[in-house]
Parts: sequence; C-alpha cells; structure tokens
Amino acid sequence: MRYLKKFPYLYRSKSLSIFSSMEERKIQIRCKNNKKSQNFLIGSPLSEVFSAFDLQMEYGPITAKVNNKVEGMHYRVYKNKEVEFLDMYTPSAARAYTRTLFFVLCKAVHSLYDVAKVAIDIPVSNGYYVNLNIGHPVTLEDVGRIRQRMQEIIDAHFPIHRYETTTEEAIRMFEELHTFSKVKLLKSTGRMFTTYYEIDGYIDYYYGALLTNTSQLYLFGLEKYYDGLLLRVPSLQHPGELGEMVHQDKMFGIFKEHHRWQEILGMRTIGDLNTAIDEGGSPYLIQLGEALQEKKVAQIADDIANRKGIRMVLIAGPSSSGKTTTCKRLSIQLAINGLKPIGISLDDYFLDREKTPRDEKGDYDFEHLHALNLDLLNEQLSALFKGEEVELPRYDFPTGKSMKSGRRLRLHDDEVLVVEGIHALNPELTAQIPNEQIYRVYASALTTILLDNHNYIPTTDNRLLRRIIRDYKYRGVSAQDTIRRWPSVRAGENRWIFPFQENADAMFNTAMLFELAVIKRQAAPLLELVPENSDEFSEAYRLLKFLKYIRPIPEDQIPPTSLLREFLGGSSFEY
Repeated sequence: MRYLKKFPYLYRSKSLSIFSSMEERKIQIRCKNNKKSQNFLIGSPLSEVFSAFDLQMEYGPITAKVNNKVEGMHYRVYKNKEVEFLDMYTPSAARAYTRTLFFVLCKAVHSLYDVAKVAIDIPVSNGYYVNLNIGHPVTLEDVGRIRQRMQEIIDAHFPIHRYETTTEEAIRMFEELHTFSKVKLLKSTGRMFTTYYEIDGYIDYYYGALLTNTSQLYLFGLEKYYDGLLLRVPSLQHPGELGEMVHQDKMFGIFKEHHRWQEILGMRTIGDLNTAIDEGGSPYLIQLGEALQEKKVAQIADDIANRKGIRMVLIAGPSSSGKTTTCKRLSIQLAINGLKPIGISLDDYFLDREKTPRDEKGDYDFEHLHALNLDLLNEQLSALFKGEEVELPRYDFPTGKSMKSGRRLRLHDDEVLVVEGIHALNPELTAQIPNEQIYRVYASALTTILLDNHNYIPTTDNRLLRRIIRDYKYRGVSAQDTIRRWPSVRAGENRWIFPFQENADAMFNTAMLFELAVIKRQAAPLLELVPENSDEFSEAYRLLKFLKYIRPIPEDQIPPTSLLREFLGGSSFEY
C-alpha cells in the first residue's frame, strides 16, 4: 500500500508557514460568475473564496479558472486574480471529478487486496474500463466488495491533500512503492518539482486537479465488464444521472487488439515511449506502426473483395480521424484485389451555407446530418446503381456554395464507390440502397497509450490536436477558433456519429503509438498563440501542459504515405 507516513521528508504545498512572520495582506479577487469583487487575505484557498461570494451551484464547485487556468479548489491565491468557478456541466470540472473517482477506486482496491495492479485503461460505454490484476479472475463478488469500499471511503469524508516535493524525491517514493509507470514518467519530464495527492495515507500521482474531499463524489457506478471493471461517471449533459451504459463490443475489441501489440512491444505508457525515443528507438516504432496500419487496411480490402455484391464502401468517423487518407489507402488495396474504386466525398454534398442548420448558439451546425443535400445524394446514388450517368457536385468552402464539378460519373460492373464523410454510417444517408451492397468502415483515432497506469489520455485530445494543426495549415483557422468550435463539433459527433459506430463491418484505429511525439512540434507553437484573456486559453494551456510530458520526434522520420501527413503536410496523396 502507498502510505505517506513512510516518507517524512515530503512537505505540503498548502503550507503558509513562509507567511507566518509577515504582516497580513489582502488581495482583490473578481468573480466572473457574478461579476463582483471582494478582498481576501493573501493565500486564501479557492474553497473560502467561493463561500464568500455566496454562489449557488447544484453540482459544484468542482474546479475554477484562475486567470483562465483551471485549478483545483486546493489552490491558494497570492495575487489579484479573476476567478470563475466551474460545475459538472463543464468538461474540465468533469475531468477533475473523474480523476478523483480513479483515486478512490485505486485506494479501495489496494486496501482490499495484498497484491493488486490497477490500470485505468479505455474510455468505453460512457465509462472507463479498468484493467484489474488481483491474483485471480475478477468476480461479481470482487466488484461488489470494491464498490462497497469505495462508498465507505466517500462516506468517511476524507480530505484530499495536495503535496509538492522535488521530482527526485517523488521518484524515490514511487520506486519504493513499486509504481514504476510513474517512475518512468517522472524521470522523463525534466521537472524540478512534482505534485501528488493523498487520501488517508494512500498516495498517488495525477496530472490534473482533484476534488478536496471524498464526500464530494456524489455519484458513480461500478460494473463487471469483460475481464475487468467498468467505472461509470455522471453524464456531462445531466450530471445527476450516470451516463447511459451502451454496448461497444467492436470498439472494445479494437482497443484490446492494440493493447496486445503494446504489451509485446513493452510500450504501454508515455514513460515507455519517452525511454524508447531517448534510446533512439523512434524509427523502429514508426516503421512498425505504419506497417501495422497498412496490414489492417489490406485486411479490410480483402474482406470487401471476398464479399460478393458489394458496390459501395462507406467510411465514417469523427472529426480529424483520418477518414480521407484511410479512403485513399483503402482504394489502393481494393485495386490490388482487382476492384476499381471510385472516390466520393460527402463534403461535396454540403448545402449552400445559408441553408445550413444552426445550433443552439445560432452558429452554423456543419456536423448536422441535414447540412448535407440528402435528396441530391440519394438521387445520384440511385442513378449510379441503375447504370445511369450523373454529374457530381463540388462544394466551394471559401464561398460556401454548392456548384457543378464538371465531373461526370457512371458506375460500371467492376467498379465500387468509396464514400467518406462523418455521416457515412447513418442509415438515412443511404436509405434507398440495398444493405447487402454496402460495406461500412468506422475510422477513429483511438489513443491506446497511457500517461501512466492511473492517467489515461483522452482520445478527443488526440483528434483536437490534429484538427488544430490541419485547420491552421489548410484553412487559415487559428488554434483559438478551433478550440472555440470544438464543443459544437463534439456535440454533433455524439448526436450524429457515435450512435452508429457499432454498425460498422470493420473498425480501423488511425492513432499511432508515437503520434503525439510527432504532432507536438507543430501543435505547441499554435497553442502558445492563444491569448491569455480569451475563454479558449484554459484549454490551450491544458493541452500545452500535457504535451510537455512527451519527448518530441522529428516529423522528417514520417513517410509521405503516413496518415499523419494528412495533418502535418508533406503527403504523397492529393487532398
């Protein structure tokens, strides 16, 4: 077990002893929630600041933005600041809540089992898969014991203490505790000081803010899931309810497949990746990752060729999942199998911009299914399958206008349509096409590498970083604007894409183990341009802080056929 009393040389960052001999001073804090200002003693914690402003939050406060940087409620204020308190309706607060649940789960497991290893592994089924090694197969009785112990820890109202020590001492501490994924990570950060947390003598490391007391965890679920656990968390849209548990067997299978490869390589965490980079192993990782992706694309093409009667391949996936390159690489593999692929992009079927549906904020909702001209699409698909000729449209993004492309197309017997777009798996899109003539592929960047065993990396962060680079490079859009637009993009994905992903005949993971180390070089300078006084700064700051954990890899090691070139530039494919 991880007990703090073993390490008397550590000290608390919350200590105010350095001010004990100083005359009491006051600072001014402006609360963005109610636009009021008050004076406070220097070093006041955010929890006291919140109480003084007499704000009402049903599901909060969880965290706060302090000068647009998200901090936990442990944080003490020493200078004049603007503070905005955040509740469970905000992603950053929900992340802090979830991290604290991870902490309580780990404490519960280690208090119940003498030999235990916990890995917070995969976001799936509106929860998190937990890989649990307790010396025997996980049973329903084990799940019940862990769930009860977690509730006992919550009901005990244990304070969650935040500590800071030198990184050298933190490494020594985690070495003695045999938590070597943290040791590897901390050794590779190059930081002088490290922050960690403690609950009733149990200590752990988390790279983001936590709650201040276990009693603030008002809702969670714990279920047996395959050979491990599913930790369920409150819904972001309805924090008083758990997220709906949905079956994602195919998605889970893809994650597990990649984990098997990572275990063979000994590459489960960022600490492992950093070590490999330092030892000159990045070229081999890149070669292996690219070969693995090409093999998966070839397997999908073989499956399509072996299914008689397939006339159309649909490739769908969320934003920045690499659908376009997947489409091009799959087309090559189909040609190897004797098929003639004809590529069509759903982006060319967008309605004129003024006809595009709007979201609740009044912005154009380009993720909406009915942003596409479904009537024209189905009309042309039906004509093609009857052997008729059509003229495909072309969408001009700068003007927001749909126009004729001059590209005429007739589908011959040895040809197959390859259609890519975020809505490609939506049944409404191809309602008039016989199901047996369609093969569906779902592509997404499913990040499988962990920061360490208790800190997973959100798959959405991977895609957001890709999109920031792509939007700037090819669309002239700043990182600030991409971040501002991202919540709307995510809402559209939850509504229009994710509900249909399990309908796919094949799933393809476009993420690479080494990817974040490569895109870091282009993403970080763009994130640094986001102004501190903007609402988007907190997200840019969070991503920059995360990227600092990762050793960079020069992009000239990436081949021109790589899917990453869709975002980095320098691809041998035409887009």
